[in-house]
Amino acid sequence: MAALGERDSDASICNDKTGNPEPDPELRDTETVPLGEAIDDYMAREVLPHASDAWVDHTKTKIGYEIPLNRHFYVYEPPRPLDEIEADLKTLEHEIAVLLGEVTG
Repeated sequence: MAALGERDSDASICNDKTGNPEPDPELRDTETVPLGEAIDDYMAREVLPHASDAWVDHTKTKIGYEIPLNRHFYVYEPPRPLDEIEADLKTLEHEIAVLLGEVTG
């Protein structure tokens, strides 16, 4: 279908042979719902005002936890001073020029 068809966002909704609307895989999205909140309440508040025809495929709903490791264990290290970085770059440029001289010379 992708090779022979053309996507038309203004076209009417396609239905399968039983009359149910077929989902568009290009519009599929994922939401992370807080654990203590009902999915339908979250959809009504956060999704449906922006995409009124959105729906949930409950067969693909997963319940679990997200542990943001960076938030708990990341320690900020400020970058090195710009002068130090520039000196390292000049040293590397010189080393590269010497190596290229050996290859081409």
